[in-house]
Amino acid sequence: MRLIIFTLMLLLAGCGSAPKAPAPAGISNDTEQRVNAWRQLIDRGRDWSDQRQLTAANDFINQNQFVDDIIHWNKEDYWATPLQTIVTEGGDCEDFAVAKYFTLTEMGMSADKLRLTYVKALTLDQAHMVVSYYASPNEIPLVLDNLDPVIRPATERDDLLPVYSFNGDGLWLNKQQNAEYVDDSSRLSLWQQLLRSMDAEAADQSFYICRYQHYDLPSQQALEMCR
Repeated sequence: MRLIIFTLMLLLAGCGSAPKAPAPAGISNDTEQRVNAWRQLIDRGRDWSDQRQLTAANDFINQNQFVDDIIHWNKEDYWATPLQTIVTEGGDCEDFAVAKYFTLTEMGMSADKLRLTYVKALTLDQAHMVVSYYASPNEIPLVLDNLDPVIRPATERDDLLPVYSFNGDGLWLNKQQNAEYVDDSSRLSLWQQLLRSMDAEAADQSFYICRYQHYDLPSQQALEMCR
């Protein structure tokens, strides 16, 4: 299983009266606060139960604004990294699900318990993505969703029709009430592109945080503002 490890910056301990350190060059204080809040959540969550981790990750990511890819990234279909979603304060259902998935794995939850699940949202009549949590392989999964912020068992989500699911280890095709393993997840090009982007971020996270702040600017202009 491929482990994706975010490069987490250590938070400096200090007394309450110590002056606030300035944000790294090119990064606004608001952006720094959002990213640090996410990092602190991950750090605190490592000692929590699965249920508390699920609730915290779901609530934190669902605070972001829903934005379609074509508006947000000027692309028909794009899977943003969790860092992109946090910095830009928005994303679509896939971005929300991806951010929850990696927030949970960074808290220490086993990826074996998690899948990114493509469903058909029946009330919207469109494709949708959620996170499915399996306490054990044969249990009914819990669903983490941005359409319904309450975490519910899949049996209580009659509005969602599962199509397929995946994680870092495999790809499952849903057939009636069962999910059949069909392949590893390497065939999913957007997933592989996402992992490569996260690897790049880990090498120079401050640069990418700055660059994502200016996602709506031409690429060259954003680069000049962050170097």
